[in-house]
Amino acid sequence: MLFWIGELLEKHFGPFRLLTSYLFLGGLSVSLCWLLTFILLPRLAKLLPRDRGRAHAVQSSAAQGKPTGAGVIFISIFTIVELIVLPPTSQSLAVILLNYLAMLSGWFDDKAINSWSEYKKGLIDVFLAVAASTLLCDAQTTTIWLPFTKATLSVPPWLFIAGGTILIWTAINSTNCTDGVDGLSGTLTAVAFTSLGGLLYFVLGHKEISNYLLLPHYQDGAVWGIMAFSLVGTILGYLWYNANPSSLLMGDAGSRALGFLLGIFVIKTGNPFMIFIVSAVLLVNGGTGLVKVALLRFFKIAIFRTIRFPLHDHVRHNKGWSNTQVLVRFALVQVMVTMITLVLLIKIR
Repeated sequence: MLFWIGELLEKHFGPFRLLTSYLFLGGLSVSLCWLLTFILLPRLAKLLPRDRGRAHAVQSSAAQGKPTGAGVIFISIFTIVELIVLPPTSQSLAVILLNYLAMLSGWFDDKAINSWSEYKKGLIDVFLAVAASTLLCDAQTTTIWLPFTKATLSVPPWLFIAGGTILIWTAINSTNCTDGVDGLSGTLTAVAFTSLGGLLYFVLGHKEISNYLLLPHYQDGAVWGIMAFSLVGTILGYLWYNANPSSLLMGDAGSRALGFLLGIFVIKTGNPFMIFIVSAVLLVNGGTGLVKVALLRFFKIAIFRTIRFPLHDHVRHNKGWSNTQVLVRFALVQVMVTMITLVLLIKIR
């Protein structure tokens, strides 16, 4: 909206050109997302349902009774701010809508007296992932760039949709499974969105830099970068209240929406393997648990018999790590993985 106003009025009132600056709009969006989340969360927390505790989760009693589903607040803030500030594209607006639906699916589960079944939530995630992948594909063959090589790969629509669906579904559920330690899911996703935002805005969205690094240039890269950075601002506002010991929880309303956007931003980089770089810890912590359960439930194959999943439960139960140790150590590992592999990926290429 602000971008349109700037384009409309800049010819008549010069200062309105500021509203057409992506850098200004990005800074404004991040600031508003953080400030509004910081101010509104504690004031609206009384309207949230109470956490029921997770079955089989270590120290689940510590979360029981706390306000949960805070994602409905901070994702709503993010959505409104982006609709007002973000330079609009048809894809970005559609993704914002789908993300809100992902949040609502988690919110209805958070407030339900009896938790939804895994199959019900999984099918909803599949629907959202298929819809998003189809939208991003736009029924055209897509070229993706590969890590560590200048080679590219042309992907037909059917394969793009299938691969995108798996990627987004995995991102949603890995993020959701990681939301079991105060600040952990929020911190890891903030690290991922910061990395993706920097790549989309400053590299892939910048023609000269992308050409220098032999990477593709995306006209809308800066738009997606602004969205990623804005989400970081939102998460930081939430983490103020989710720091150990937390006073409220994001619930499925937050984790499913964050996971959905994680998958979207990875796809928009044009390199699906980026998921292993920006969210390796999320995948190992939550994703491997999904594999273990799926193999046991559908194929009667038992793996990782001595390891409890999500992995954060294993290190707390078997290694005696505190919540703070889990958060700091997992975050440090992710930061190092991202820094080292992202530089190697681009430079070796």
